[in-house]
Amino acid sequence: MTAELAGKIAVITGAGSGLGAAMARAFARTGMAVAALDIDEPSAQKTASQLAGEFDVPTTALRVDVGDPGSVAGAARHVQSTLGGCDVLCANVGVQQFGAIDRLTEQDWQWVLGVNVLGMVRTVREFLPLLRARSGWRRIVLTASTSVLVPAVRMGAYQTSKFAVMGFGETLREELAGERIGVTLLFPGGMATRHLQSSADARPAQLGESVRRPEDLAAMLAHRPVADGDVVSPEHAIRNLLAALMDDVPYVVTHGSVRPVYEQRRDAMAAALARMEAS
Repeated sequence: MTAELAGKIAVITGAGSGLGAAMARAFARTGMAVAALDIDEPSAQKTASQLAGEFDVPTTALRVDVGDPGSVAGAARHVQSTLGGCDVLCANVGVQQFGAIDRLTEQDWQWVLGVNVLGMVRTVREFLPLLRARSGWRRIVLTASTSVLVPAVRMGAYQTSKFAVMGFGETLREELAGERIGVTLLFPGGMATRHLQSSADARPAQLGESVRRPEDLAAMLAHRPVADGDVVSPEHAIRNLLAALMDDVPYVVTHGSVRPVYEQRRDAMAAALARMEAS
């Protein structure tokens, strides 16, 4: 795997910390050049510097706000001029907003969908020409969530956005199949990261404060209790990602006790199909 990937170029949004930083490290370990993009520029710079020092690979870092179309377009130009292109694009960045559906504000929806859905769309749109300009092995990774497979209460805005990521990714995979650009949907479970705080920090001031009520988190955890192995490090979560990308698999579920509830949902859908066919 290392021999095949060495010298290729990976671009990761949200690479300043958490899952994005773990992805960046995994790619750099194979000898790939890495572009670390994040709205938190010092964190992106830290990721890039650490990877360059430890793995002796070319890196670059840039502040990118995926909620701003011009910022994403500028990032694509920056990566092209500094690293020379893109072979792997990880549209990973996302924000989280808890809240009962009837309490989520217009600004909450605008923020979450603007980053998690439109930010992902912008990222793919601006970097796809760079991928198309390369040849051979090329991949796109879109970060969804296991909450798409097993929805929980008080996560309506976040889960809606991640359902959209899945729908976009499945369509994109079909559209790019003829160009041999693979698309993989990543479904991470709970991780020990600063995601909630980094999400709140990134919310634009004009949209107001990201309100977090303890009762919302408590309700979500009561609805979907956390079992052993449901919360892991980002590094453990992506342990199978590179192999999955080599095999061009459509889905990667990172961890978590999601199978029983997912299978109930799958069986309910199968039953709906059976009723339709019998009618």
